Amino acid sequence: MRPVHTALAVLVAAVWGFNFVVIEIGLGHFPPLLLSALRFLVAALPAVFFVGRPKVAWKWILGVGAALGIAKFGLLFTGMAAGMPAGLSSLVLQVQAVFTAALAAVVLRERPGRVRLLGMAVALAGIAVAAVDRGLSGPVTGFVLVVAAAACWGVSNVLTRKAAPPDALNFMVWVCTVPVVPLFALSLLLEGPDRDLAALRALDWSGVAVIGYVAWVSTVFGFGAWGYLLRRYPASAVAPFSLLVPVFGMSSAALVLGEGISGTRWAAAVLLVGGVGLTSLAPARAKTRTGPVSAGGPRAAAAASPAP
Repeated sequence: MRPVHTALAVLVAAVWGFNFVVIEIGLGHFPPLLLSALRFLVAALPAVFFVGRPKVAWKWILGVGAALGIAKFGLLFTGMAAGMPAGLSSLVLQVQAVFTAALAAVVLRERPGRVRLLGMAVALAGIAVAAVDRGLSGPVTGFVLVVAAAACWGVSNVLTRKAAPPDALNFMVWVCTVPVVPLFALSLLLEGPDRDLAALRALDWSGVAVIGYVAWVSTVFGFGAWGYLLRRYPASAVAPFSLLVPVFGMSSAALVLGEGISGTRWAAAVLLVGGVGLTSLAPARAKTRTGPVSAGGPRAAAAASPAP
């Protein structure tokens, strides 16, 4: 990769890693489901009027919108609101690579080789160590919700693979339109209109900055830049930079939020990042072709899925 594109890939990883800190701050202003709904509303509007018509079938946009927007981000934000630390969330969420590989083996008939199976086992060991770390420091409810969010991310990755969108930014913007109404409805039902109205009435510049960052910087810029890199380079050259996301997430959470990083958490990070690296980058033996894939090879679409 050219140095300027390498710098861009690192910048995107930094943007996505710091996003966990911004989410943590945002949860001090908004209930989790309301924050997620506002994120997608602002990400979709007005961008949807400038990206053109959808370039894939609506069934894929609706499917990814439900799995990624409603389920994954709803669970992630709720898990963090339940006490899951920002840095640990950025780490645990990367287990999505294991869920993606497992689902791809079932749905796409991609038989994992020995290296990928080893990577999945190492990553799962990292999750086990992270669970011990969380159990020693607080309730595990948030941890379980974030792991569930990672599983939903794996579903959305496989659906994105099936959709094979030719324009990543166009696809993501249209996906962002899907969760808006369901998340607002869930927020009204589960978090209550009084709590939602109180949060909106108390909106200040800090809350506006949070919504702007998670919607425009993390989603629109991050995904657009990632898709641009995947159109120019193979997924195997771009995907490894996503392993920097938990590095930036944990370090920024420590610097900004004062989160401590225990020895157990460092061990979990080494196992999880190493396992995800093996799982993501090891080639799968495709048994059958499932249709066209995006530029950069068969894992490009999965690798292009946005981090939170």
